[in-house]
Amino acid sequence: MGGADRLRDYHGKRHFDRTAEPRCGGREPEDALPRFVVQIHDARRTHFDFRLQAGEVLKSWSVPKGPSADPRDKRLAVPTEDHPLEYEEFEGVIPRGEYGGGTVIVWDHGTYEPLSHDRRGRPVDFAESLEGGHATFRLHGAKLRGEYALTRFRSGDDGEEAWLLVRAAKGGSGGRGAPDPRRARSARTGRTLAQVAEEDG
Repeated sequence: MGGADRLRDYHGKRHFDRTAEPRCGGREPEDALPRFVVQIHDARRTHFDFRLQAGEVLKSWSVPKGPSADPRDKRLAVPTEDHPLEYEEFEGVIPRGEYGGGTVIVWDHGTYEPLSHDRRGRPVDFAESLEGGHATFRLHGAKLRGEYALTRFRSGDDGEEAWLLVRAAKGGSGGRGAPDPRRARSARTGRTLAQVAEEDG
């Protein structure tokens, strides 16, 4: 499925004459390694959006408590629609009444290494590993560093899926977990949610 088809849900939920969110995909990847971004989204409920590049789109999950640096913490991750690669840089205010209305900051971004292998130790395509319900990867961000895994633990008949985002016990130390969203600062501009809401709202 092409990037345009994969973004059908994203486009269908937004009015681009009202929101400053990026409209279309098509940006060519700039790095040898795929990109990731973690955004804090102060919408109806404040949460973290965790996004991993898979081909021409960002696969996305809503993580209510955000990523943890503690391997004992299993964080719920609920899949959302695919986003365009340009969304990695989006920071601003989505107008009230629009889908996802609220303030967004880029808490962390960087590259990641896919680590998924089959039982014989052979590398598995990252998109295929996600389709299979389990993917491992190493993050190289300013704040998140180290090995993580996403594992699907529920796939209901109604299409509602639930995943867990977990920091691996192996893979070295470093990096930090999710902060208090109200005190967190953007990795792009150094601003807090309140500052973005005041300046961009």
